[in-house]
Amino acid sequence: MRNDARHAFHTVSQLARLSGTSVRTLHHYDAIGLLKPAAVGENGYRHYGRAELLRLQQILLHREFGVPLSDIPALLEAQGPDRLAALREQRARLDREADRLRRLTRTIDRTIAELEGRECTMDTQMFDGFSPALQVDYEGWLIAEYGEPAARARIDEGLTAIGAMSADVKADWAAEATALREAFARAMAAGTAPDDTTLDPLLTRHHAWVGRTLAAPPTAGAYADLGRMNVEVAEFRAMYEAARPGLAEWMAQAMDGFARRVLAPAGSGAR
Repeated sequence: MRNDARHAFHTVSQLARLSGTSVRTLHHYDAIGLLKPAAVGENGYRHYGRAELLRLQQILLHREFGVPLSDIPALLEAQGPDRLAALREQRARLDREADRLRRLTRTIDRTIAELEGRECTMDTQMFDGFSPALQVDYEGWLIAEYGEPAARARIDEGLTAIGAMSADVKADWAAEATALREAFARAMAAGTAPDDTTLDPLLTRHHAWVGRTLAAPPTAGAYADLGRMNVEVAEFRAMYEAARPGLAEWMAQAMDGFARRVLAPAGSGAR
């Protein structure tokens, strides 16, 4: 075997350390046919070569973009031999996202400075870095789900509620969103099932947070729908998947169960 990175082979443990994944994850990728080893020794050890490392890199890139695991094989197949073009597109996408995150960071810094009394943020700067696609996708989902008049009423209601918030209240609302997302991610990481009733206090808190942008707390149906929206709207799903892979779907199941178990019996079953 030549002493060349292009010709080196790695065991599953070595590849796990190299890529920052787990041996269990690599075994799962093998089992579902997503990433097969280049060879399996007589002792059962898996060996991965350069081609497998490049394929794993592509898999992890798609996961970073919030792509569900079940969709990745088709994306890899669609790339075909033109891997270089795919990498260039992903590079350009990362550049765009990095630029957006830099602008979001500056927006947050300006808001912190305003809350500390050091400067005043111009209205035109308050939303610099937020993705317009997010609002477009959100509105499109609502219209498809509820129809134009009802969807527009919900959109206007949310925009009015957020617009009426003071800077302090808006910052607290945003901080609570982050805290809730992290709390759900920790619960999932701890192995809590989405239908576990120990989640009810956290879901109650989340339900109240959602209600801060509505005229009244969301009904059971609306709350369950919100969970589905977080899976079906790409940017919402990516936001939750960034906190923990699979979190969007896990939360949707938790929210649906909470809606049926707690909200509907309390008389909030209507949409």
